[in-house]
Order: sequence, then C-alpha cells, then structure tokens
Amino acid sequence: MRLGWTTGRYSITYRAVKTVRINGKNKTQIVKSFGSEKYICETYGVTDAKAWAREQVRLINRAEREDSAKFNIGLCAGTDLVMNEQRRFNGGYLFLQDIYYGLGLDKICRAISGRHPFGYDLNNILSRLIYTRILFPSSKKSSFEESKRFLEQPSFQLHDIYRALSVIAEESDYIQGRLFKNSAAIQKRNTQVIYYDCTNFYFEIDAAEDDKQFGRSKENRPLPIVGMGLFMDMDGIPISFSIFPGNRNEQMTLIPLEEKMLSGFDMSKFIVCTDAGLSSATNRAFNSYDGCDGTRGYITAQPVKTLKKFLQDWCLADDGWFLDGDESGKKYKISELDDKEDRDKIFYKTRWIKEEGIIHTDNGGRKETIEQKLIVSYSIKYRSFQRRVREGQIERAEKLVEDGYTSAGKKKQNDPKRFIKTDYATKDGEAAEISASCIDRSVIETEEKYDGFYAVCTSLDESIPNIVKANRRRWEIEECFRIMKTDFEARPVYLKRQDRITAHFITCFIALIVYRYLEKKLENKYTIDQILPALQEMDFIKYEGKGYQPVYTRTELTDALHEAFGFCTSKQIVPIAKMRNIFSQTKKGWCNVHP
Repeated sequence: MRLGWTTGRYSITYRAVKTVRINGKNKTQIVKSFGSEKYICETYGVTDAKAWAREQVRLINRAEREDSAKFNIGLCAGTDLVMNEQRRFNGGYLFLQDIYYGLGLDKICRAISGRHPFGYDLNNILSRLIYTRILFPSSKKSSFEESKRFLEQPSFQLHDIYRALSVIAEESDYIQGRLFKNSAAIQKRNTQVIYYDCTNFYFEIDAAEDDKQFGRSKENRPLPIVGMGLFMDMDGIPISFSIFPGNRNEQMTLIPLEEKMLSGFDMSKFIVCTDAGLSSATNRAFNSYDGCDGTRGYITAQPVKTLKKFLQDWCLADDGWFLDGDESGKKYKISELDDKEDRDKIFYKTRWIKEEGIIHTDNGGRKETIEQKLIVSYSIKYRSFQRRVREGQIERAEKLVEDGYTSAGKKKQNDPKRFIKTDYATKDGEAAEISASCIDRSVIETEEKYDGFYAVCTSLDESIPNIVKANRRRWEIEECFRIMKTDFEARPVYLKRQDRITAHFITCFIALIVYRYLEKKLENKYTIDQILPALQEMDFIKYEGKGYQPVYTRTELTDALHEAFGFCTSKQIVPIAKMRNIFSQTKKGWCNVHP
C-alpha cells in the first residue's frame, strides 16, 4: 500500500493505492480516497495534508498486518460478471496440505524427481490427487478439473497426471517405506501390535486380464477384481499395502508384505493380529519367531465351531470361567450368571493347545506341530447381540419362504437363506416335481450353542486382558476399507493399465494416512461424516486486490480445525497477504524429515 495523488486545476487529491495483478497485467487500484488537500486540512484540522495522508496509509498497512484491515467492496447491480472468471475457491484442502507436507511427501517427490527425466511437478500432481481423493473423489480426469477449485491452482495438465501415475507405481515400495519412516520421525508409531486384513475392488469390465481376475467379491458382484492386503498400527494408521490378483488365496499374501516391512521399514519386533480367514498354519509358524534379529508373535480369531470336538466341549463347558478384572481367582458358572447384573462383564478361560498344520515352503510343504494358547471369552451382551442379528435374519428367511423361495446351492455364513430347507420328495420317497420350503430349526439350534462365545489363538504368553484388548481393535482395519471404498470412492476402478491401477491405490493409501492424521489432530472428536462435509464446504469468494471472503458457516468443528492447525480463515475477509502466509505455513512441515 502506498500514497497516491492526482493534481487538479485547483487542488491535489490524496488516496491510498496498491498495485494488483489482474489477468496477467499490473493495475493500480484505489483502496481508499482521502479527499482533496483543502478538504483534509479543514476536516481534520491539519496544515500538511500530504503528511496526514501518508500517516493514514501507514496506519492502513499496519492494520492490514494486524488482521484488522477494513475493505470497501463496491458492487454494482448493473455490472455484468466477467466472462469465465472463477471467483469461488475451496480452502478446506489447506488442512490436508499441512499434513501432506508434515509427512514429508514433498521431499519424497523431490527425491523421485531426481531419479526420473520428466519435466512436470510431481509434488503438485500427487498432492492434488490426494486432496481431491479425500474431498471430491472422482476419476483422474475429473480430479484435474476439481483441483482448479482450490485456492492454489494446479501447475500441470491432464496428460501429466497419466504420465505421473506410471512413476508413482514404479516407486510404490519407496513411497511406502519412506512415508512410514517420516511419520515415525514425527511421532512414534504404535506398532507393538499390527493388524492385517484383505479386501477387493471390482472393475467395470467383462473379461479378466493381468491382476484383474474373477474371484470372491466382497460386494458379491460377478466382475473381475483385484485384492488388497493392508497392515495397520494400533492407532488405526495404515503402515503398508499390496495389490494381488483377485483369484489368489488371501492367506498367501500376508508373508510377502510382512517380509517387505521387515527389510524396508526397520520393523523387527511386533505382533500380527488377523481374522480367522488369514490364520493359516504357515502364517502362524512364520510369526512364531524369537531370534537375535527380532521377535514376532500372532493373535488370530478362532471360530469355536471349527475346533476339534474335545476343544469345543471345553469351550462350551458351564464351569471353569474367570471374570476379567477379578484377581481373586474365583471361578464362575455360565448357568449361574444374571442377565442384568452380569450383562457388561466378560468371562474367560484359557489353555495351551497343539495343532498340526502344513507349513508351505519354496520346496513344497512339511507337517509341523504348532503350540499356541487358546483363549475363549463369554459375554451376555455379545450373546444378546448375536441373537438379535439372527432374529432379523430369520424374519427375512420367513419372508422368502412366504414368497416361494426354494433352497439351492451353498449358503454363506450370514445369508438368511441358510435357515431354509426344501423337501423335494413324496411320502413314498419318490422324486417330486412340487417342492415345499420351511425354516430349518436345527440350524438355528446349532448356531445358538455358540452365542456369546469368542475365541482367539496366540503364540504369546501374555496376560489375558492384554491379548483380548489388542484383538478388539481389529475392527478399525475394516473401517479403513470402508473409508476407502465408500468415502474415497476407490471402487469401481476404471483404469486399465496395471501400473496406473497400482498408482490409483497408492493415492488412496496415502489419502487414508493423511485423513487418519487429521482425525488425530482433532483428537478423534469428530466422525468422517462430519469432517469431510465441513472441508468440502469451506469456500471463499475472491475479490481481486483485496482478499478472500469466507462463504461457509462457522461451527465448532471449523473452530477446532483452526485451533489444531494454528491458522484461522473464519474472518469476514482474509487479506491476500494473510492468505499467502497461510499457504506458506501449511507447507513448512512438522519437522525436518528426510526424503
């Protein structure tokens, strides 16, 4: 801001002016007019109008620096808007940008750029792919258009995105390993227990190709899929992932990804927690390790109904139960529990068991005996939950019977059709063309035997409450998959080339990490259904040469965001210089992480 004046025939008029750049040209803009020399002297009782005006300019500059500047925005009802001029911009991405740079992703991109002969700005591309995946998930082409909504405009073209995807895919292992080490340098990662699970993503194509193969889809869609294996720490933050063909056995994906983490992530001591579907004998044996270079253990869910008969009888026995938190050593009987008084209590029993399994190696397989601790717990609350879910499934099964459904084929574990049986024979045992369906009560009775019971197997000789507590957090990895699929719209995948498909999932993986750290910055007080709409709606109207006017609703959540990240945009107007300072602040990073 500076002092300007015009000399007329009889007097000089003073004003505060500034130079702004509009449409690539520098223009002088009047910020405030002070009036003529005569008017200033008579109105304000001064003798030197120029000195007075210069002082006013100094005060305006100081007020602007102190965030108390006042702007006169002149709007005319008869003036048309400028054709194709963008005036509305999103600023919600600034909070994501703060985390992106805090994790050192800009330095990772710089290191990658030094190894490849391309001319585009990889950091600008990757950051925009991350921000749009979280805020405005869509195709890569749409992401390019959506990135133009941000206060800071993209410095690349659409074809640069597709070229960058191949580089991102090639550097997948480096990105994952470096990102983990950067995050650990900022804040110690909680990796005493790490959780592993798999999911799959479908493609809108008819024929299988490359890793896109027909397999068992989580969404029950008859389309080619790829699988994803994901490791997560105890804070719900992803560690590493891998993509594998949709027809591959998920049990075979754990060890390769774990070996990559052991060699590239400087991880040597941890406990792997999985569900029952991933707990093969080979995986259990691999994670039963105690050597000079580290230790590994496992905790895995163990369905009671798949145990041997004598172990089932032991699990379901009425006596021999201990109460979690009761150090007296008293034993309880399930039949003597009170449904109200003992509803929120957890009872358990434990024993060591031996299990023979086939350990798969490069030279084939060998039999090996695995010694592990079996822990079974019982909860009245969990029993009630299971029965409430089953009652709903039985109601749906009864409706299917009324509609004439006939049972056929293999039924899935949670499919209501498993309760339906169909008779196809006459009283004489002859084949009948007419069938009759009904509810199979024997299936219901069999399932009810296991209500309230939950078992895990582990190689650890730890306290029971600690093992149970660690296993309970396994649901968070399911939430990671839900966020990727539902909120980040990672499926269906429309890319065709294998390398670009890999790059797509890398951006989803990084987006998930960035979002999880955003939750942590907000102290996990808000849900994703609250956070994402708030960021999406944080729009600003730009006034050339003046600043940005927020057009979002200020709420407790927006205040929490500003407090957590150390800057504020909830003002009547944010001056241009102030907004530039915010841009710079969000790119400083949290510490000196290395690429």
